[in-house]
Amino acid sequence: MKSLYNINGLLFLEEKDIRLKRFFEDTIREELKSILLSQNSQWKFFQIEAPSLIPLDLVNSNYTKDDIWIQYSDSKLALKPETTPSSYIYGEHLLDSNIALPPFVVWQTSKSFRREQDQPQKFMRLKEFTQQEFQCIYSADTFNDYQENVLEPIRKMFQDIISLSTRIVESDRLPDYSLRTMDIEVFVDDRWMEICSISKRKDFTKKAIFSAKSKTIEKELLVLEIAIGIDRILYTYLERIKSDIKNQSSVDKNDSMN
Repeated sequence: MKSLYNINGLLFLEEKDIRLKRFFEDTIREELKSILLSQNSQWKFFQIEAPSLIPLDLVNSNYTKDDIWIQYSDSKLALKPETTPSSYIYGEHLLDSNIALPPFVVWQTSKSFRREQDQPQKFMRLKEFTQQEFQCIYSADTFNDYQENVLEPIRKMFQDIISLSTRIVESDRLPDYSLRTMDIEVFVDDRWMEICSISKRKDFTKKAIFSAKSKTIEKELLVLEIAIGIDRILYTYLERIKSDIKNQSSVDKNDSMN
């Protein structure tokens, strides 16, 4: 990962970085599928790839013009600051078209864009970054607390992938769309860095319609959102590798002196 433009928050990936990034994306996808299916074998999965441009009226109102990149030639469009709205739109399409009923997952790995403040690369506050997000849509009346039950398996998954200490913490922010948000952090560069956010969201307004005994039943829906910063996964893994090499060099040097 290299910063070659004279602009903060824009990174180049080399071939080895790209290979690792694909490996992480594929591994996380398969592991999360297994974790969710262990909770409920009825989960169905739909992968999408949404455009980088999004209608401005779909952008969450928590983002101001200071946060997002607006296309001034067409003020109705913006570079998307997150993947959630496009996944929601596709989830509504699945329900409207009778393709799927809850529980189902709409997921994508996609670029997002934000006007982040300039900071050293180690903080990974990027203006263009890759998100892997899983919007897990389920009936609000389910007895399974999906969020609580997946926290530890997901934390362990990341610890196994990166081989660094991880922890689960309550998020220091609770957006108005969330009933509860928990973060998974990894210990790198002598500090904790957020790599994943897991929220129980209440802002998917579409209802599911079930047919039962010649009548229809409408059900409210909730969303378990699993949002992963793939660039941060790559960064922390590479930092761990550099640290391992440095430590091994020190050991080898001490051995040679002895």
